[in-house]
Amino acid sequence: MLIAANKAVSIDYTLTNDAGEVIDSSAGGAPLAYLQGAGNIIVGLEKALEGKKVGDQVKVAIEPEDAYGEYSAELVTTLSRAMFEGVDELEVGMQFHASGPDGGMQIVTIRDLDGDDVTVDGNHPLAGQRLNFDVTVVDVRDASAEEIAHGHIHGEGGHHH
Repeated sequence: MLIAANKAVSIDYTLTNDAGEVIDSSAGGAPLAYLQGAGNIIVGLEKALEGKKVGDQVKVAIEPEDAYGEYSAELVTTLSRAMFEGVDELEVGMQFHASGPDGGMQIVTIRDLDGDDVTVDGNHPLAGQRLNFDVTVVDVRDASAEEIAHGHIHGEGGHHH
């Protein structure tokens, strides 16, 4: 069976940056399960896996525009510490939900603390980076009607309700 829209796919993968450093991997854990065509994984990897079958190995470099986008300086801003009311200790690297420029929710990461100034970054941590995937297709099956309706895979390696 080939990977196509509405197929439940399980993959083993290792993700590295251009320096060869491992960013993420399924090694030592369950394969990643996702619903092809539902936006569960980055679009570039989904495109690279389209038409593949169990046992296929794929090595692909995904450019930022097909991954987490280009890095945008517009998503970096300095806020007053008072904006973090109720948080006793702020630290670089902490993440918070905030309203994004489009009115939706986004995650921001504290990048710098300087007195009462808190610099936050709304870019995804991997924005602007080429991502290198080494993938083995472990399983491909028809997704259930419930999985298609929910937009994700259920069970091991997938979503648990």
